Amino acid sequence: MGKEKEEDRFEKTYLQGKVNIIEIWVDKQTGVQYLFRYSGSAGGLTPLLDADGKPQIDPNYRKTL
Repeated sequence: MGKEKEEDRFEKTYLQGKVNIIEIWVDKQTGVQYLFRYSGSAGGLTPLLDADGKPQIDPNYRKTL
């Protein structure tokens, strides 16, 4: 009220399935990708990891130094 709506921090970038759903979400502040899977009333969220075990960063959100 009186403030502009803040931009959403997370963006869904991938969707697979109709009953057993898999989604990939990206944190727009850090670029970290998360896997969200759900089926019925059960679900879970975890960061995607690269081959070295570090959080996978979406190249579209990679900050330049």
